[in-house]
Amino acid sequence: MTENSKTDNLLHVSWSDSMWYPHLNASNIMDYFAERSNPFYSRDCNNEFIKMQQNTRIDQLTHMQGIEYMLLHTQEPILYIIRKQHRYSPTQVTPLANYHIIGGQIFQTPDLGSVINSRLLSTVNHLYSAFVDMQSYSQYHPSKGYWWHFRNQPEAQQQQKKEKEKKAQAGKKEEPASPFQRRRVNFLLEELSNKFPYKAPATQEKPAAGEEAKPETRVDIKQEKVDMKQEKVDIKQEKVENPPTPQGASSQRTTKPPPEKRMRVGP
Repeated sequence: MTENSKTDNLLHVSWSDSMWYPHLNASNIMDYFAERSNPFYSRDCNNEFIKMQQNTRIDQLTHMQGIEYMLLHTQEPILYIIRKQHRYSPTQVTPLANYHIIGGQIFQTPDLGSVINSRLLSTVNHLYSAFVDMQSYSQYHPSKGYWWHFRNQPEAQQQQKKEKEKKAQAGKKEEPASPFQRRRVNFLLEELSNKFPYKAPATQEKPAAGEEAKPETRVDIKQEKVDMKQEKVDIKQEKVENPPTPQGASSQRTTKPPPEKRMRVGP
């Protein structure tokens, strides 16, 4: 048998007497509920007054006013429901509380408001705990983004999980690109090649040891244009220095002096 203070919240209190368990039934359940150590029973009720008046019958409760207890429902041998109510007349009563007895244990039946408040408080508490745990596992980096890091798991389990993920990714075959994707890629490559044409480098590979130098296969276009201009300038310069000779004249100049004139001897 357990005793609890009446000042406590009766929704969290239970009472029982093991001496009554084998003998409980519908005829003596009210006597079991009226035990002095039961915190749910009030000594100021009409049931206690009739109990002291031994010659008064129990059916006289309907003709009294005040707080009383009545047996509302029975399901022998395990369930009994007792109601606490305030009686104003034989036909007018106001229910105050219900008590259910299961296997000899007496509990106060919670009202609908208490049930809803308890469920809402429990739900909010669990949701808050879940969000706190989830926030501790969430990680973020500007280059990587968001990911989950479960620190409570053993390192061996995390390593096995990573290996399984790698095997799963390796086993997957890459899906071929769709015709739309191929056409789009070709279009972008062609547009880039038009904007930025390829320029061949003018470097010449050095011959390896024991090999002859290969002829130069790549010609610098700018250097070739400069050489062509230089040749034209040289040709013009030659023309200016060597003017053309008149027609019929010898193109070669004689460097020998003219023959000397001999004096005539005789008449």
